[in-house]
Formats: sequence, structure tokens, C-alpha cells
Amino acid sequence: MDTRLKYQSIIKRVLQNHADYRATLPDGYTSQVIFDDERVHYLILDIGWSDNKYLHATPIHLSLIADKVWIQCDETEEGVASDLIAAGIPKEEIVLGFRSPKIREYTGFAVA
Repeated sequence: MDTRLKYQSIIKRVLQNHADYRATLPDGYTSQVIFDDERVHYLILDIGWSDNKYLHATPIHLSLIADKVWIQCDETEEGVASDLIAAGIPKEEIVLGFRSPKIREYTGFAVA
């Protein structure tokens, strides 16, 4: 299996696990996974009403760029990077895209 297909599979599994967990929270929102293999973007979409408050948010957004996993947005407590590493993606293949390019070299993850 080539790297891109392997990473797509891991990303989908990790995001589905996050969505399944989020579905157990008593906040009234639903979490949907959005997979776009053609454009290689993967995200979780939280949507719905809780009392009088409407939510439409993207707590996790991942992309594949040049065979690296880019974390574009991560609003989880533990950090989705740790789940990706535990699932088999090397830290050197993960870019914290939401971090400034000036500080990425100090994160221990890939720069780009």
C-alpha cells in the first residue's frame, strides 16, 4: 500500500473514532466526518442546536500535502497528532499547519 493510501486509511479511522466519541457527549450536537479523497481533506463537522444556541464548527481538519499529514485545525484536548502517531504515522510526517511556520521547527514535528 502506498503512503498516501495508508495515511488516508489511518486518518479516516482516527477521525471516525473522534466523531464516535463526540456523539456520546450530552451537548445536543452531532458530529459528522467529511472525507474528500480527491482533494485529500478530512474533517469533523459539529452541527446542531443545544437550547437556543446553534453550532456549526470544524474541530478537526486534516489534509495530505506532499505525502505529509497536515493538521490544519485541532481543537481537541489531547491533540489529534498523538492519535495519528499511535496509529502508525511517524511524527516526522505530521505538520502542525495551525502553528506559525516560524515556530514549527521547535515542535518536534515536520516543518513542511
